[in-house]
Amino acid sequence: MTKLVEILKLFFHLGLVAFGGPAAHIAMIHKEVVDKRKWMDEKHFLDLVGATSLIPGPNSTEMVIHCGYHRGGVAGLFISGISFILPACALTFILAYLYTLAYNIPNFEAYMIGIKPVVIILIFQALQKLWKKAITGYELALISAAVLALGFTGIGEVYALFIGAILGFMMLKLKNKFTVTSVALPSIFWVFTKIGSVLFGSGYVLIAYLQDEIVHKRAWLTSAQIADAVAIGQFTPGPVLSTSTFVGYLLGGGWGSVLASVGIFLPSFLFVLLLNPLIPKMRNSKNFSLLLDCVNAGAIGLMAYALFPLGKVAFLNPIGILIFILTILLLWKFPKISSLKLVSFGIVSGVVFVKAFELLEINKFIS
Repeated sequence: MTKLVEILKLFFHLGLVAFGGPAAHIAMIHKEVVDKRKWMDEKHFLDLVGATSLIPGPNSTEMVIHCGYHRGGVAGLFISGISFILPACALTFILAYLYTLAYNIPNFEAYMIGIKPVVIILIFQALQKLWKKAITGYELALISAAVLALGFTGIGEVYALFIGAILGFMMLKLKNKFTVTSVALPSIFWVFTKIGSVLFGSGYVLIAYLQDEIVHKRAWLTSAQIADAVAIGQFTPGPVLSTSTFVGYLLGGGWGSVLASVGIFLPSFLFVLLLNPLIPKMRNSKNFSLLLDCVNAGAIGLMAYALFPLGKVAFLNPIGILIFILTILLLWKFPKISSLKLVSFGIVSGVVFVKAFELLEINKFIS
C-alpha cells in the first residue's frame, strides 16, 4: 500500500506541473524515478522509453504507466496513469465549460482568432524537433511525403498512415534484405478509442485525426473549434491529449468529456499492460524496429498535413496573419519561450487587435 500511495503522490504532482511536451515530461519522470527514488536503473528506463515508441498512444503518459507498473504492478499501472492524466483533464474540462459559456459573448469567435496562428507555429516547432529523429534517410522522407500526399486524397488519416508504413516497410525490407532479419455518447467513446488505438508519434498527430474524424467525416465541429481545443491542451499541464477532454465536452457535455478522455487514453493502459513483459523481445526485433521507423515517418507526414486546414482558418483574417508574424518575431527574440506563454500571447493579441479594429470601424462610421 505504501508503494501505491507513493506512486499516486508522485504522478499526481507531475500531472500538475508537467508543462513543455513529451520530451520535457520524460525528463521530469527520469529525474524523479531514476535519480531521486532509484526505482530502476538507467538502462531499464531507456528500454521503457524505447518501448513506448513501439505502440500507439502518448509517449509521456505511457512512460508514467510503465513506471507505475514496474513499481506497483497492475494496481500501480492504473494509479500512475490516472493520477497523471486527471489534473490535465480536470483543468481542460473547466476551460471547456468556460469556453461554451463564452460563446454567449458577442463576437467571441472573432476574439479567438489569435489562437489559430499560434497553434500552427506550435505544430511547426514539433515538426522541426521530431523530423530530425524520425527522418533518418531519404526512404523515410519519401514515406513521410507519401502520407502527406495521401492525406489530400481524402483516404483518411488512419489508412494513409498504415498504407505509408506498410509500403515503407516493404521498400526498406527489399533494400536491406541481406542485412535485416449532440452526438451520441457511444459514438464519442468509439471515435476517441479508435484514435487512441492508432495514434503513433507526437500528440500533435492527434490534430490530423480530429480533422479527419470529427471535422471532415462527421462534421461535428469546425476546424476553428479544433484549433481552439489544441490551444487549450497546450494551456494545461500534462499530456497534450487532454485536448480530447475539451473536444468531448463540446460534443456531449460532461459525459462526452469523460468518454472522450477515457477513450483516448484507455488503449495506452492496455498496450502497456500487454507490452511490458515483452519489452526485451520487441527491443531485439529488427523487423519490428524497421516497421516502427516507417510508422514514425508517416506520423510526420500526418502532422504536416494537419497544418493545411488550420492554415485556412488562421489566414482568412488579416489579424490572424499579423499575429502569426508577431509570434514568429517573438520566437526569434525568445526562442525558448514556453507553449503556455505563446498561447496566452495569441489569446491576448487576438482580443486586443479585434477590439482595436472594431473601434476603428466605429470611428470611421462616426466621422
